[in-house]
Amino acid sequence: MGMHGAISSLHHVFHILPGFPLPAPNSRTSLQILVRGCFLLGLVQLSFGTFIASYGTAQVFSLNGLWDIRNAESSIKLEGHVPGCVHTALSARGVIKDPYYRFNDVAYKWIAHDEWIYSKAFKLPPEIRGLQKIILVCEGIDTVSAISLNSILVGKTDNMFSRYTFDISKLVAEENLIEIKFESAVRWAKDKRTNHSYPIPPACPPDVQNGECHVNFIRKAQCSFSWDWGPSFPSQGIWKDIKIEAYNVFHLDYISYVPVFDKNASQWTVVIESVFDVLTSNPLPVLVETIIPALQINQSLELTINPGRKVTEVIVKIHQNSTIDLWWPNGYGSQTGYELIVRFIYEKQYIIENATKVYFRTVELVEEPIDGSLGLSFYLKINGIPIFLKGSNWIPADSFQDNVNSNKLQILLQSVVEASMNSLRVWGGGVYESDEFYRRCDELGIMIWQDFMFACALYPTDGWFLDTVREEVIHQLRRLKSHPSIIVWSGNNENEVAIAQNWFAVPSNMSDLYVKDYLTLYIKTIRGLVLEMDDTRPFISSSPTNGKETVLEGWLAKNPYDQHYGDIHYYNYASDCWDWRIYPRPRFASEYGFQSWPSFSTIYAVSVPEDWSYKSNFSLHRQHHNFGNEQMMNQVEFHYKKPSNSDALQQFQDTLYLTQVMQAQCIKLQTEFYRRSMTEIVGGLGHTMGALYWQLNDIWQAPSWSSIEYGGKWKMLHYYAKNFFSPVATSSYEDREIFYIYGVSDLQEDNHFKLAVRVYKWDSLVPVCERVTEELRFPAGSSGPIYKESVPELLGRCANTTRLDSVVVFYLLHKDLPYGVQNWHFLSSLKDAKGLLKPNITVWITQENSVYVFTLVTCSVAPFVWLDVCDIPGRFSNNGFLLAEEQTNVYFYPWRPTTVEDLKKSLRVTTLRDTY
Repeated sequence: MGMHGAISSLHHVFHILPGFPLPAPNSRTSLQILVRGCFLLGLVQLSFGTFIASYGTAQVFSLNGLWDIRNAESSIKLEGHVPGCVHTALSARGVIKDPYYRFNDVAYKWIAHDEWIYSKAFKLPPEIRGLQKIILVCEGIDTVSAISLNSILVGKTDNMFSRYTFDISKLVAEENLIEIKFESAVRWAKDKRTNHSYPIPPACPPDVQNGECHVNFIRKAQCSFSWDWGPSFPSQGIWKDIKIEAYNVFHLDYISYVPVFDKNASQWTVVIESVFDVLTSNPLPVLVETIIPALQINQSLELTINPGRKVTEVIVKIHQNSTIDLWWPNGYGSQTGYELIVRFIYEKQYIIENATKVYFRTVELVEEPIDGSLGLSFYLKINGIPIFLKGSNWIPADSFQDNVNSNKLQILLQSVVEASMNSLRVWGGGVYESDEFYRRCDELGIMIWQDFMFACALYPTDGWFLDTVREEVIHQLRRLKSHPSIIVWSGNNENEVAIAQNWFAVPSNMSDLYVKDYLTLYIKTIRGLVLEMDDTRPFISSSPTNGKETVLEGWLAKNPYDQHYGDIHYYNYASDCWDWRIYPRPRFASEYGFQSWPSFSTIYAVSVPEDWSYKSNFSLHRQHHNFGNEQMMNQVEFHYKKPSNSDALQQFQDTLYLTQVMQAQCIKLQTEFYRRSMTEIVGGLGHTMGALYWQLNDIWQAPSWSSIEYGGKWKMLHYYAKNFFSPVATSSYEDREIFYIYGVSDLQEDNHFKLAVRVYKWDSLVPVCERVTEELRFPAGSSGPIYKESVPELLGRCANTTRLDSVVVFYLLHKDLPYGVQNWHFLSSLKDAKGLLKPNITVWITQENSVYVFTLVTCSVAPFVWLDVCDIPGRFSNNGFLLAEEQTNVYFYPWRPTTVEDLKKSLRVTTLRDTY
């Protein structure tokens, strides 16, 4: 991380005059500019709430806070917060209701079609006005705007993802008025398309999304015009910090820290790259001091920085005898960071000091031949260790980024770690996430596959478009490349396969033109910049891609879904998800999934009673994926009975529950298949080294592929992920009447376990039969079969059992004690199960410190036991499970204070048999 862009996330730490308040510092980074002589040192809070930070050659005057907002005709006037956007300002002031309520995504389309003006009057003190250069810094403008200061045009913006700076040295006065006039992104994109010499598909999203057209012509979150899991809210506003910076002599714009390991010399170096704005006409001699206290590094050297905005590089060699604690992904080790301090000193008078944490790790994408298979491997090594990537895909956590606060990030990212995941793919149709997001991922050990923000479309390559993309990519690389969590840069989402399979029905006489555009944008422009600016992590051109094979085929593979190479995306809603034979055996599965509805308590917040039906107008409106509701129910009906409660509301709630049961079980089975394929080649396919299901989180309250609902509540799928991504796990399948159990281990050393296999009848809590194996060896970082038995033989030794009336439960034993979580294998579809009773579960709730214990007592085996405490936020230790013990304890971890009485009132217990 760095300052102002690359270090824009840094909160400045200053010497403070007594009594003046200080904004909360970032826990990971700080910036300190020291001064000698007559400069004022401190932080002053002006009467109208704006902060000015005075320090040395540079001072920062924040323009965050309240701004005046009006629409083009001035028929609406209000105050709104910055950072923020028009929609949240209108909602906060009561001009509109909750944008997510019922059909408001359509009702409020007028907001995006109008044009909005942000303005703010402010006084600029003399200690800023008197400095040599004064710039306006816009960390994020969404999106198309013209910025004026004191009625003079300062500059224009057209890219949500870029950082803009404008020289306002000759425009500022003591009394100032800044005004930002936004254009409608919808109209602007349409104008760009109209004036383009040839069409760039797709023109518009499917009608079911109620979206806007031509989003590929504007550098804005592509999903803001709608997606198949999200609404259309192409807002306008100042979505990141805005400030004035003033300085003399020189100024630090960006700084990044990238550790590099030289295998030949067995030595680490830290490459410190800085971008300065030097105001002198001659080169500036600067003394650079670099300190890493824990590694006893204290280095000084002379550096010459040239006039203008120039990039400088400092290399710090780490002592060869130093013991380095490496950064590891979650589950593989610690995430140790080392304090690093860099000072730039000019004439002993001006000192810029930057303090951060630097993390040491290596990353390598391995694509090499595999014994017994055509093609190449495709997996990541971190610090020389092959890592199976376990995780999901991240989409924007809200349509309005100012709603994504620290608490929301904490809940979502902590949920990733608690679900045994080690990675997320930041999907290319949203936004490059906040500095806090990546900082938390660094600290939590969450590896990030980072897409550039292009998705499911072709794009123009006119001069203006490529220019703004270059600025975007340069800014984001400088801002993000210090993060050890980012392990892969990816050019786009699904655009290679869109061309290969002609998703957009491009006429054959125009295909070469779109291929040329593709190569110009992703290979010549984006890849070129990545190779120039960051060679410490791999770049892949698209997802899915065939990796090296794609390169050999001229960067556009004929079949980017080839299972012998690269990564694949796979969706199949028509086939029975219980049938493992339908699943591909890829080298890496970077997208796959099934939809479900969120829980009733989540839907309740944005609906009314007439909406509470699976076929209501609301339910149809909320579903943005064509035939999505029907596909869910078709998949449900493969193995479960349709809900039959005569009460309409109860039937709706049961239906929502069943979609979550279906989703959890489907993705469980598919992910277990991928983990079983980790070290296995079957028919030339396998060696699967990644499973990132689609998707982790939701952008609003609606059916989607997510495992976490809008608001942070875990769906059944997320509880299952905690189990199927466990470092040591078991899973089962049948093939030609043979029942197999596999073991998989991500541990870095061999371990030994026993396996217990029990058979229960649905109507009894006493196992019909049980078998415990001898001790089994689980080799480090591998998967393989640990149990095999024919189903007739299994049923034959369990007296009076059939497929329809029994279920298999299995779990590991370590030193004769249960280890990890139990798993299960259904011998028949549950809609055909015989003897499945309503379990009449009773629950006692007690409190142990801040944790609540739910003691469940059942009278029969119960599948998919779901505990719901409605709107009390938190998570259970286990949920959606198969209950086969008479008494079981489940723990609840609340995210805010609650009581036993509140939990009792809110608790609802549902099992499969309760739905019919």
